Amino acid sequence: MSEPLSTDSYKGVRDFYPADWARLEAMFARIRETLTRSGYEEYNASPLERAELYEAKTSEEIVNEQTYTFIDRGDRKVTLRPEMTPTLARMVAAKRRELAFPLRWFSIGNRFRYERPQKGRLREFYQADIDLIGLPEGEADIEIVRLVSAIMKAFGAAENDFVIRMNSRTLLNAACKAVGLKGEGVRQYLRLLDKKTKITPEAFAAASAALTKNDPLTLIEHSSEDADVASEKRRLLDRIELLKARGVGNVVFDPSITRGFDYYTGMIFEVFDTNLANPRALFGGGRYDGLVALFGGEPIPAVGFALGDVTLADFLETHSLVPDGHTSKSQLYVGTPSESDIPAAQAFADTLRKEGGRVFVNLTDRLLGDQIKDAAKRGIPLFAAYGADEIANNTVRMKILKTGEEVSLPVSELPARLRAGS
Repeated sequence: MSEPLSTDSYKGVRDFYPADWARLEAMFARIRETLTRSGYEEYNASPLERAELYEAKTSEEIVNEQTYTFIDRGDRKVTLRPEMTPTLARMVAAKRRELAFPLRWFSIGNRFRYERPQKGRLREFYQADIDLIGLPEGEADIEIVRLVSAIMKAFGAAENDFVIRMNSRTLLNAACKAVGLKGEGVRQYLRLLDKKTKITPEAFAAASAALTKNDPLTLIEHSSEDADVASEKRRLLDRIELLKARGVGNVVFDPSITRGFDYYTGMIFEVFDTNLANPRALFGGGRYDGLVALFGGEPIPAVGFALGDVTLADFLETHSLVPDGHTSKSQLYVGTPSESDIPAAQAFADTLRKEGGRVFVNLTDRLLGDQIKDAAKRGIPLFAAYGADEIANNTVRMKILKTGEEVSLPVSELPARLRAGS
């Protein structure tokens, strides 16, 4: 006899049992509600993409080390999406003449990266991508950062719970140019800067010195030494002041922020938890004005950000802000004194469902006492038997399982009690 199959999931991914999925859905429902209130529309796409879509502009590290890429049966090179922005750019380019710009779009779905599973990082994760497409830098950038703040505050976070660290690729490029870096040298330096927090200061200094005698970060700090650097730095600092005036008071300038993707062109930012128990970057984004043009036609300006469920959940747990994930559970367990009562109980439950109730009906031959135990095990808070006596009297006795209290009430009042949550 062969060995039974393992019940373990693939390394770095998760199974979502109903309670787990309810928590994830509750988290993204809060994000979805915040975005739709601001006029953002939801879109989606297949997780399968042609590999060249990512090879064109995605992070070299992600393409070479973290993608799930394979050759399909048609001899095509296919990648499971590690991020959504290239797919978005492809979709926008495909229908650019039909779409009403500016676009305010968001997408929520799973992404795949082959990396070492650890705290905050898995091989499959769920992510919300939020983008504003068709407007140049200015008010669009302000709106995106304000949305970052609005989403965090929608979970109950205060401004001192997180910080938005902002920089500019335009500023970094100006500083690189001023110290003599260009082309591949700029790309190498930005990749090194993206790894700065993962290596020792000595290793960073040595690698930087191998590329240029003058570190661009030092020039940014002393920006008066170069007019272009000084101008770009002032523009960024002015934007931060404007954000503070517009209600986002926890944005700070951080010249070491670079973001790993090659397609960023302007403002870039990352959101960090300020709690010492979770001292890490949560998510980030920025401006990417050149990505759509890879598919032909004129460039379309764009700015956006993405936040993953793993790091967001860590933040919410650290700050005791995890939303209730049980709102989809049944409110009432309708018990049946006998199997012959099941059709009437189902019809009764249907009337409650039409009024918005979430109702579970027993379909077994268990005794009522066992049905009550079953309701408790399922986490359903209310129990009411429905049989010949209830039909004759048009009344039910509702049991509140948490307290053991029983309430007798007319059937007509039950929908209102369910809407009230008791």
